[in-house]
Amino acid sequence: MYPLNRGENKVVRIYMDHGATTRPDPEVVNAMLPFYDELFGNASSLHTFGQEAARALASSRKTVADFLRAEPEEIIFTSGGTESDNLALKGIAYLKKNKGKHIITSVIEHPAILNTCKYLGDMGYRITYVPVNNQGLIDPADVEDAITDDTILISIIHANNEIGTIQPIKEISAIAHMHGVLVHTDAVQSVGKMPVNVDDLGVDMLSISAHKIYGPKGVGALYLRKGTRLQGLSQGGSHEMGKRAGTENIPGIVGLSKAVELAKQRVEGDTKYLVNLRDTMIRKILDSIPESYLNGHPTKRLCNNVHVRFSYVEGESLLMMLNMKGVAVSTGSACSSKSLEPSHVLAALGIIPEKIHGNLRITLGHENTIDEVDYVVENLVDIVKKLRAMSPIAPKD
Repeated sequence: MYPLNRGENKVVRIYMDHGATTRPDPEVVNAMLPFYDELFGNASSLHTFGQEAARALASSRKTVADFLRAEPEEIIFTSGGTESDNLALKGIAYLKKNKGKHIITSVIEHPAILNTCKYLGDMGYRITYVPVNNQGLIDPADVEDAITDDTILISIIHANNEIGTIQPIKEISAIAHMHGVLVHTDAVQSVGKMPVNVDDLGVDMLSISAHKIYGPKGVGALYLRKGTRLQGLSQGGSHEMGKRAGTENIPGIVGLSKAVELAKQRVEGDTKYLVNLRDTMIRKILDSIPESYLNGHPTKRLCNNVHVRFSYVEGESLLMMLNMKGVAVSTGSACSSKSLEPSHVLAALGIIPEKIHGNLRITLGHENTIDEVDYVVENLVDIVKKLRAMSPIAPKD
């Protein structure tokens, strides 16, 4: 993010927490600015100011739809991934409650899905949580085995937000549709880091969020396949095809549209670049630090995700000491990073609690460089050594 010149007393600031959020691209910011100033109209108004906003809304909807290989009328703008997930799960659950009350998800979902499922479970719905293997992969056969006559929805994350493992959504969708069951996927982490085509995946609903792809916070979208009905969660006007009442956030939606446009241009080059950084960092960490381990699938993972754990150290200590060196990383999902509870994702992989706490999630962005990777690894080697020297349980040389 900032050039490293170790010969000068410059403050080092290296951001490697892109799984939590990304810095809005300057082109995104510039695209949004006019809609805070001269183009401030309400898209529902009939006068010129409203018509300008309505045109921006329609253009943005088409841009997002084209990116996902969808139709404009299949895009519902929301406040982000969490609202999109809630709308998908609750909207289907409420609408289909007389047909069935069974929902299938996985044990490694984002809290936006897990907590929504818990809420629905408390409301009388039956939730099945399919397991994963020790690399975080779901077996489609386990999903099929869980389907019953009253199953109304399957929601499986496309790529896990902690360990980056990419799930076989296409195969799961095919199985679900054989049984007449709808499929939703949370694609918040995968969009912009790999091609995401709703027809190829076969999903009926898909959630995205702008701030994970160099767009603004507070805006996202739910793809809803034509012909798929769900119940809106808010009552009010007829905005967003009657599925999400409330005046649209035009500046944010324009920002999402621009971020999607840039992602479409850059995804192929960014992916190759980030895979090289990712694999270089993983190799250097595992080669340089004894008893270090990669979490998640070695190849079926997000191009920017480096999730590692270290024996005899605490991830929070690693994070804070790296922060003192000017490096920003995380110990898991940003939505649960302040919790002291062990990661539910790593627990699902069969990792024992005392080893779960020694994990780091490093998520790279296209502004990161190989020099920054080297700087982070060099400091990690030193920090792990220091922490193990202070640990009462770490073996001493």
